[in-house]
Amino acid sequence: MVNMAVVEGVLERITYANEESGYTVARVDTGRGAGDLLTVVGSLLGAQPGESLRMEGRWGSHPQYGRQFTVENYTTLLPATIQGIRRYLGSGLIKGIGPRIADRITEHFGTDTLDVIEKDPERLIEVPGLGPKRTKMIGAAWEEQKAIKEVMVFLQGVGVSTSIAVRIYKKYGDASISVTRHQPYRLAADVWGIGFLTADRIAQAVGIPHDSPERVKAGLQYALSQSTDQGHCYLPEEKLIADAVKLLQVDTGLVIDCLAELAGDEEGVVRESVPGPDGEPVTAVYLIPFHRAELSLAAQLTRLLRAEDDRLGAFRTVEWDKALAWLADRTGAELAPEQQQAVRLALSSKVAVLTGGPGCGKSFTVRSVVELARAKKAKVVLAAPTGRAAKRLSELTGADASTVHRLLELKPGGDAAYDKDRPLDADLVVVDEASMLDLLLANKLVKAVAPGAHLLLVGDVDQLPSVGAGEVLRDLLAPGSPVPAVRLTRIFRQAQQSGVVTNAHRINSGVQPITQGLADFFLFPEEDTEEAGRLTVEVAARRIPAKFGLDPRRDIQVLAPMHRGPAGAGNLNALLQQAITPARPDLAERRFGGRVFRVGDKVTQIRNNYEKGENGVFNGTVGVVTALDAVEQRLTVRTDEDEEVGYDFDELDELAHAYAVTIHRSQGSEYPAVVIPVTTGAWMMLQRNLLYTAVTRAKRLVVLVGSRKALGQAVRTVSAGRRCTALDHRLGRGA
Repeated sequence: MVNMAVVEGVLERITYANEESGYTVARVDTGRGAGDLLTVVGSLLGAQPGESLRMEGRWGSHPQYGRQFTVENYTTLLPATIQGIRRYLGSGLIKGIGPRIADRITEHFGTDTLDVIEKDPERLIEVPGLGPKRTKMIGAAWEEQKAIKEVMVFLQGVGVSTSIAVRIYKKYGDASISVTRHQPYRLAADVWGIGFLTADRIAQAVGIPHDSPERVKAGLQYALSQSTDQGHCYLPEEKLIADAVKLLQVDTGLVIDCLAELAGDEEGVVRESVPGPDGEPVTAVYLIPFHRAELSLAAQLTRLLRAEDDRLGAFRTVEWDKALAWLADRTGAELAPEQQQAVRLALSSKVAVLTGGPGCGKSFTVRSVVELARAKKAKVVLAAPTGRAAKRLSELTGADASTVHRLLELKPGGDAAYDKDRPLDADLVVVDEASMLDLLLANKLVKAVAPGAHLLLVGDVDQLPSVGAGEVLRDLLAPGSPVPAVRLTRIFRQAQQSGVVTNAHRINSGVQPITQGLADFFLFPEEDTEEAGRLTVEVAARRIPAKFGLDPRRDIQVLAPMHRGPAGAGNLNALLQQAITPARPDLAERRFGGRVFRVGDKVTQIRNNYEKGENGVFNGTVGVVTALDAVEQRLTVRTDEDEEVGYDFDELDELAHAYAVTIHRSQGSEYPAVVIPVTTGAWMMLQRNLLYTAVTRAKRLVVLVGSRKALGQAVRTVSAGRRCTALDHRLGRGA
């Protein structure tokens, strides 16, 4: 048996860290001098550059990297020398202290520095240049660091990552260890980033039995929550029970009993019989917020449709021939018959849907509706689910448009400033890219429309449904829906000259796109998935900018069918960052887990966070990193909505790189050029509406990279099955 060895040294830098497993590769200065650093590997969860560590482990050798030390466990030592203290404080470990301030503090207090910060932080004010505000901040940061360390030592045994330990501490403070030990399943509900599986691992480690009812109920709610992530508003009871048995590895009878208990609990789940996707009745099991939202949305739409008041009543008696002639004179173009029908519908019906593919004149129709409403002095409010879509709507109509979140002024916790009791001051509300509206957001929006006001939802129902649960636009267009709708089908002559528009319609009708002889639609054939990934990067970072003069960060978007794999968004982001924003000595960067963030990086928010920005920052918001402050431990992003948003370094798991995004995440956005890897590696994801959505994101140019076989598969495959929702059923029976 190999004996355990002990190594002490200062952690200089982390070269790799896996946030999931905690596995870390780092370089440590053991004091041998001459810049000679030791490579250490293993679980170094929570260790920060600049800290002195005492590591227990084993010596070994790596064929490529030579001699290295594998860490079994470690403790943090406080440095004893002035030089060590200076490096420790200057490492960015304590918020508010950078190298310059570390020099001043150690110069003033010498080897007593850490004692002063620990026991008498008010004395820091003696240091030149440190005011009361900064000294208070340093004292608080030191205390928090110590408390987080305690929590992390406890959590280390169950493999919880640093960032999640920090979140647990921020949520529960001094109660962190108690909650984790006695109520581990609370973590899955309360702390973003902790799912049931992590909570279950912790529960196992603290001795909660495998067949505990608490565990089974948490597992059932997790299975339902997972299904909402896949777009379902409910799960059929039989499927939920089968999923839970598989997940939990317990008896079916126990799952059935626990589900009955949950259904009897006010904060549990709701069971209700509804028609399933095939029309046959099923017992649907809902998480409470989704059941409430579905009932509410159907009721609010019915209320709007039946309202006696009409805030656009002037259009009941309008002479349409004259109105449309005036409009043609004003816009310089005549509306086609189906566009005229849509305009009349929007202005005379309280709720209406306008749908259709690219090049069919949806935008011009919307502009016409807005022009006519304004001519009658109506108050028009314009919104879209994303910042980019709102910007486009604003350019189109010449009026202000905002995101739905900003329009409703969503507050921390997700409550809106505008709702049924305080409706929007609008006679007409127009929402573009309505295919992106999920059940929860659509419910908040419709609640805020005043009785008598008109609501026009505009979107392409053939695109992918919303990222969140529900298929709101499709349900509103279902047979038997009381909501009137117009579908634009005629492609205008000008649009017919665009290869992008022509091929989008070919794909949507199951016909292979034309990939030769067009100036704006190309295929770079490559059968090998790994090579296709490399070629995608070459096309996006080099070839398109060279040929078309487009900016690879601002104008070109890589859209991948999936996240994983050699041609998936994850791997492509790493390669694109290397090509577009490579490391430079003068470029600030911050490593977080397995990722490195640099000034200039294109990033996207990956969760709804109602606490950030003016009205929250939402899943899918894209921006560019504009600043990185190692002293304040803060990174700043300028979003697509031109808002500066700050992220503490321990919040960086809310951000992902966005040089490449999945097609699902690109909904509602439009880019001058898109590059789409289509490979056999993404075989399971290749479906017609996925490819159609990707192609319709492009304004000027589409480049497909990959396999003709995979392209054929995508065009042929119609999306399997509908999402589990009952909105169409509730609407059909008048809510």
